[in-house]
Amino acid sequence: MRRFIKLGVVLGVLLLVVVGVMGATRLNSFSKAISGKGLMTSEIAKRAGNADRFNVLVLGYGGKDHGGANLTDSILLYSIPMEGGEGAGQISVPRDLWIESPVGSDAYRKVNAAYSTAIATGASPRRAADVAAKSMGAALGVPVHGWLTVDFDGFRDLVDAIGGVEVDVQRTFTARYPRNDDPSVDHRWTTVKFEKGPQEMDGETAIRYARARYSANPVEGSDFGRAARQQRLVSAIKAKLLSPAEVLRGFAVADAVQDDVRTNLSVSDLARVFRHRTDPERSVVLNENNVLVAGTSSDGQYILMPRGQDWGALRRFVRSSLRGTTTARK
Repeated sequence: MRRFIKLGVVLGVLLLVVVGVMGATRLNSFSKAISGKGLMTSEIAKRAGNADRFNVLVLGYGGKDHGGANLTDSILLYSIPMEGGEGAGQISVPRDLWIESPVGSDAYRKVNAAYSTAIATGASPRRAADVAAKSMGAALGVPVHGWLTVDFDGFRDLVDAIGGVEVDVQRTFTARYPRNDDPSVDHRWTTVKFEKGPQEMDGETAIRYARARYSANPVEGSDFGRAARQQRLVSAIKAKLLSPAEVLRGFAVADAVQDDVRTNLSVSDLARVFRHRTDPERSVVLNENNVLVAGTSSDGQYILMPRGQDWGALRRFVRSSLRGTTTARK
């Protein structure tokens, strides 16, 4: 009997080893697919240099079969401390911010067009993300060390792969949402409604919550309201991914997003970045209540600029927000 017990223990250990090896192999393949880097490759210290924070630009774009497929209408700078127990900071950047891109070109455009313009002029998606990250860093006055891009399909699939997320809706609102992502198929809009309070959302509901616009509610009807909703979604997704129960879903998540996510960081570095607790005191939406003002470009576009065109004030606000020391309105 003891021999059988020992044999069972040995087989159990071997099974765990095999599963572990298979898991590591699968995750290594996933890491290489989305970043070109092995699972355990770590470049955070090298990329950060002497910086006290490590900053990652997250860009959400429509992707194939969407109007303006490469416009990055969701833009979030995610920042963690290199040392200490501080929480992560989030800076949501409105798509209409008027910036120079590429840096040094003396060409100005809306920030949501930095990535798409680079692709349109022949850059690969990875090179285009590098251009957008460098442009964003110059505009905000902080170094951008890493980037992650995800299209709408990847966002939907991620939320579905983790079994949905619970989001605390701040206020009841109705808004408009496109009937089809490709306006050439159906250019009409439909009405969506969200009730105040905690709600379970699948992938489609989550992306509607993130993208809904043209609301009668003055807060939710603005791009700034959408940015705040997107911050809540990112926090909810991150919390779900980091929960112990989600470990078993790891392979399903990897399979779901592998074709729709690209980054210049390995999976282990992404895990290190996004495992930090998000600090509400370091989470800001750049808007007209703090450092921005609406204007018009020379070719008639609606744009946002720093108040008084004082880029120094905007950059100081961003840095102090990430440190949790700003006293300006958020």
